[in-house]
This record gives sequence, structure tokens and C-alpha cells, in this order.
Amino acid sequence: MAKTPAGSPHDPRGAERFNEERAAYTVARAQPNLDVGVNAIRETVKTLKPVPGVYRMCDTRGDVLYVGKARSLKARVANYTQVAQLTNRLQRMVSQTRSMEIVTTNSEAEALLLEAQLIKRFRPPFNVLLRDDKSFPFILLRADHAFPRIHKHRGARKAKGNYYGPFASAGSVNTTLNALQKLFLLRSCTDSFFNNRDRPCLLYQIKRCSAPCVGRISVDDYDALVSQAKDFLAGKSSQVQADLEKQMAKAAEELDFETAAILRDRLRAATFIQGSQAINAKSLGDADVFALAAKGGHIGVQAFFVRGGQNWGHRAFFPSHTKDVEEPQVLANVILQFYEEVPPPPTVLVDRELPEVELIEAALTELADRKVQFSVPQRGDRRKLMAQASRNAVDALDRRLAETGTKAKINRELAEFLELEAPPQRIEVYDNSHIQGAKAVGAMIVAGPEGFEKSQYRKFNIKSAQTNDDFGMMREVMERRFTRAMKDDPDREREGVWPDLVLVDGGKGQLSSVQEVLGELGIDDVPVIAIAKGPHHGREGREVFHFPDGREKTLQTNSPLLFHLQNLRDEVHRYVIGAHRAKRSKAITASPLDEIPGIGPARKRALLLHFGTASKVRAAALEDLRRAPGVSDKVARQIYDFYHASG
Repeated sequence: MAKTPAGSPHDPRGAERFNEERAAYTVARAQPNLDVGVNAIRETVKTLKPVPGVYRMCDTRGDVLYVGKARSLKARVANYTQVAQLTNRLQRMVSQTRSMEIVTTNSEAEALLLEAQLIKRFRPPFNVLLRDDKSFPFILLRADHAFPRIHKHRGARKAKGNYYGPFASAGSVNTTLNALQKLFLLRSCTDSFFNNRDRPCLLYQIKRCSAPCVGRISVDDYDALVSQAKDFLAGKSSQVQADLEKQMAKAAEELDFETAAILRDRLRAATFIQGSQAINAKSLGDADVFALAAKGGHIGVQAFFVRGGQNWGHRAFFPSHTKDVEEPQVLANVILQFYEEVPPPPTVLVDRELPEVELIEAALTELADRKVQFSVPQRGDRRKLMAQASRNAVDALDRRLAETGTKAKINRELAEFLELEAPPQRIEVYDNSHIQGAKAVGAMIVAGPEGFEKSQYRKFNIKSAQTNDDFGMMREVMERRFTRAMKDDPDREREGVWPDLVLVDGGKGQLSSVQEVLGELGIDDVPVIAIAKGPHHGREGREVFHFPDGREKTLQTNSPLLFHLQNLRDEVHRYVIGAHRAKRSKAITASPLDEIPGIGPARKRALLLHFGTASKVRAAALEDLRRAPGVSDKVARQIYDFYHASG
């Protein structure tokens, strides 16, 4: 067994000598693994050619450690075998590498796009990562209906229509959308709601819709409103306002004061949208602005989104894994990962020169199917805008560091209060929800040093526990969770698989259930604490914390640590109740036809339209089923046999 390095921080030789010896010991201990990693890379190099592509470095389990792109795969990958020229970060990566996966591409620009896509997909621990993985909201003006609908949209842009955005947040898009509805009176309802109206809805009464569903506006007049909305969102707001002012003046001259009042309200909505713009970007057209701030080893990137000369909001990003990476490279990586989801505009303003900027421009031009150009503003309005973005980046990073400091303090207090060996890096909180045992769901939420990690949340559909058996439900959830953990990482080597702390919503019974499961699995090193509501159901902050040895603790009602623990419990409540409601809603809308294998939504809809109810489908003769639209002889026989198998 290797000996620990000599000396200590308290040695008379001083902390500096101790750190040097510890670093030397760490390198020596890692050397065998480093040699193994270098050999694995050399074996891969033998098969490579000097062509562009993307490479993935993988560990013993096949998990991706790093994704990189290269103009020449052979030359780039071979660089990793020159260990002396690598940074400590890259040496650690090579020491964990056991295999590589290679994808060749037609060009380096194509490789750059694929690299960003794979980084976002695999989230490797040695790549700079854009931490914020939320999708950005857009405004969608659809084009698949005689009376197009305007509404908020997230996710893939599959629907036919015009997309405007991205907006920085749901709040900013909702505010703008409400004003647009007042300005252009376009409908926001779904097609099914639209088709089943026989009188105007409330939105018409409050002058936020023109009620095309009941014929209060003609197709031509509605098309004119749609055309105005497109012009306004494309940056021609002054022209739209001028047209509205002329119409209002004409209505007033004709003594049509009701119409003049409606037009006046629409003008106010236009003024509200323009007045809500936080930055002056009228001359910019469609552009994004990125500025980077760095402090104490942490990096923040501020982005402004400008479309049609209007500011659609701003968002701060805090990329991870940035140690030993140059700041311009961090900014380039953030931008590429951002545009992996969001269509790039024609102009991208940055606060510094980026590495391989011509290559990035070529890649984004290929992605957008039009010219995309980067620039560093030097003077005029663009320079003022960049200065504003830079100030926002610094302010956002300062707030982030202040919050992180507070969170670190809370985490230390949490470790002390719950008697943990160290502040927890991964906290898992569990709860379950049901109504008299029906539609039971268990849930796990995860919190880390930076807050909630929603991509790690999990739901468990309760399968074996008896009705109303809360303890049995908790046992089932824990058994499934930790059986999987033991299978995935029995040696506790992988980050993010095993929790440092398990919090259970409940009292002694729930705690005992968890202890039983962990004991049966032979797990005795995962701290478990139960949070029970006080005599007034937690309203007065009287939560009781139950320890495995039977002890109980409480916190003062004004304790920041108590607020933090209540927040963890409330988050798991929110998540599990949402999962339970979704399961109930799905059960309410379920149809007996769902049980028939091979019957999809379209055929199910056709059968219900033809026969009226599911019970009539069940009672139908084989010949009647064959006559149903969209039902072949084979499908008819399948449906008939499903209901008459016993005969």
C-alpha cells in the first residue's frame, strides 16, 4: 500500500512544502493510469487519417469524458500522447481514458457543429458546459389556419408559421404576447376551442381578440391584422404605428368614436412594447450580444437578444468546467452550444476576439443557411450596447458569487446540524403522493451546491406496494433507486450516482422503511434523515428532524438553514404532486381502446367517430369493423379477436 506524503500543513517547513509534496505524490500515484490512457490513445491514432472529424474519449464504463473536433483527426488526437505538454486537467482526462470513438465529417465547420451537439447531449466532465439547459420560449404566429393563431412556443420548431425570439424568459414572452394581443387582436386559443365556439369568449370582451371564431371579423380584415403583426415583429413598428394613427384620426373625423377608442388602445399597446425595451437597439436589426466577465476562477456570460431592433430580453449563463481554459475559448464554446438550440441571427456581437472565428462563422452560416457574421464593436451605438452588456455580465457574476457564498455557508451549516462528515454535494429528497392508494407515484428531487438539478429528477410509478401503505411505497422507491445505483456504480467511483445525503418527507415510519431497504442491500454509508411536519403542519416552522439512532432535532423558526430545508421539502412536494396529477389526468382521458395492441391515436379516433363509443366498438361484429374507415381486414380481425378471444 502506498504511503501518504510526508509533512502536513502544520509542519514547521510550512504549507508550501506540504503542497508541493502532495502534488508530487498525486502525480506519481496517477502515473500508471496515465500510461494506460496514453496507450489506449496510441492504439486509436494508428487507425486515424488526416481528415476532419469529432472524437470522443471514454472511460472504463464507456461514459464520455471529452468531445473534441479536429481539422486533422490523426494530428489532433496524437497530441494527447505528448503528456509533458498537457495541462493537469488534460492529464487527468488522459489517465481516465480507456477507449475512443471517432466520427469523420466532410469539413471542419461540420465537425464544429457536431462537437457542440454531442457536448450538449453527453455533457462530458472535461468540456466547458453551458449549465442552463432550459429551452428558450418563442412567439409563434401560425400559418396553418384561415385565422392564424399567435401563442408562446417552446421546443422543436415543427409547426408551420413564423417564429419570433428567442425571449430570455417565460415572463418576458408572456408580457410581450399580452401586449401583442391587445395591439393586433389575434386569437390565441387552440383550434379545438376555436371550432366549438358559438359566442365570443372573454378575450373578445376585454379587447384582446377580434373573435374570428364567430364571424366578428372577415378573413380579409384578419389577414390585414396578421400582416401588421408580421411587420411589427420584423422591426417595422414605426410604420405600423403611423398606420394606426391615420386610422384613428380618420375614425375621429367621421365621428366613429368607438372605433377611434379601440385604435387608441391598440396604439397604447404598441407604445408599451416599445417602452419596455431595456436597451436601445433600433439600428441593430436581428442580433445577439455576448459579453464575458471573470472573477475568482468563475465566469459569467451575459447575452442580449435583439430581433427586429427590439430587445427580447437578456440571460446570464455560468458555464462549468472552465478551469485552465482561456476566456475567449470559453466564450466560443458557450456561443456554439447556445446556437445548437437557437437559430443564429445574421449579426453576433462579442466583447473580444474569438479563436477560430472564421470557422465559427462558417459553421453557423451553414446551420442558419444564411450569412452569420461576428464582430467586436469599437465605436458608436454598438459599442455603447456592448458596454452595457459587459456591465450586466459583471453584475450578474457578482450576484452569482454572493449567492454561491451564501449557499456554501448554508451547506456547511447543514453538514454540522445533520452531523455529516462534509458539506453534501448531492442531496436527494423523496416523497410519494396518492389518493387512498390510487395512482400512487414516488418522486426524487436532487439538489447540489448550485441549487436544484432538475435534469436529475426522477418519478417512480408505484407497482407492488399495497393500497394506503405509505411505508411500503417508500420501501419500493428506495429499493428501486439504490438497486440501480449498486448496479451502475458498485465501487462509488462515478460522480452523481450516489447521494451524500438522503432526506425523506415523513417521520419515524418512513425513516425505518428506508433503513430497512438500505440494510437489506448492505448499504451503511448513506446518511438518511426524515423531515416531519410539526404540530401545525409546518406552518410555524416546527419541523422535526429524525435521525437513524432515534434522536430528534429542531431548528429556530427564523433559521436560514430551516428555510433551506423547507425549500427542499416543498420542491419535492411540488414535483410529486405534479406527477400524481398528470397520472390522474391520463387515467381520466384513457380509453378502453388503448388496451388493444397496434391501435394508435388515428385509428382510435376513427373508430370512435364511426361507432360513437368504445363499448359499441367492443360489441361490433367483424363485418361492421371492416366497414369502419381506415380499418383493414387484418386490423378488424385483431380488434374482434381482442374482445372475443374467450369465445
